[in-house]
Amino acid sequence: STISSSDSSGDWVALLRDAMPKRIVVVNPNSTEAVTSGIDEALEPLRMRGGPVIECVTLKEGPPGIESQADADSVIQPLCQYMRIREREADAFVIACYSDPGLHATREAVSQPVLGIAECGMLTALTRGELFGVISILESSIPRHRRYIRALGLDNRFAADLAIGLGIEGLADNDEVMQRMTSVGLRLRDEHGADVIIMGCAGMARFRFPLEDGLATPVVDPTQAAVVMAIGAVSLQCGAFSREEPLQSAR
Repeated sequence: STISSSDSSGDWVALLRDAMPKRIVVVNPNSTEAVTSGIDEALEPLRMRGGPVIECVTLKEGPPGIESQADADSVIQPLCQYMRIREREADAFVIACYSDPGLHATREAVSQPVLGIAECGMLTALTRGELFGVISILESSIPRHRRYIRALGLDNRFAADLAIGLGIEGLADNDEVMQRMTSVGLRLRDEHGADVIIMGCAGMARFRFPLEDGLATPVVDPTQAAVVMAIGAVSLQCGAFSREEPLQSAR
């Protein structure tokens, strides 16, 4: 279709935007680039020809890791500011931290869908099993996670949350992390009855497949879960499909 010269410049902007591929911006709210690289690699299977662009970025203002409530609170305003700056370029945002810092504030700040990986990870886990368990990095993370589970009303589907005792920097030692995650995953499965495991940190993304093989139990990478939901959200946004002609019957 064409736009006449009498149409406003806003119409041209809208037309150009519709012609561009959809874009999902995944924001790592800590400042550790290695975490962002791991997230980016884990999302590679979701990059499809004709699908949305999946861009992974690091929030430079963030702490090295989100390891406390204070850390989570400290990134709320920087996240809001970043998303406002990118609002015209992005069709959806994903906050890639299992605390979902600033989720509600950023949803107020921008008009695009904003998805938190913890919320999406738990919702995905509900489709894979009856009880979910969470592998955290530190013991101090667990009360924060449990508050969120109660807020979402998921206590009756929650098995347990156990920590591997390593911070963000400790996740660089692949062999040690894998050993600890497997040990904790087995406890969640065998002692607490979890039939699906959520990795409770975006920095664990690269361990999903070996962990799932080792536990013989479904393992959810919450960032993958959130981006899958974001792909659905941007694909079904108003204007994503032509409405000029009625859909044909599949018969």
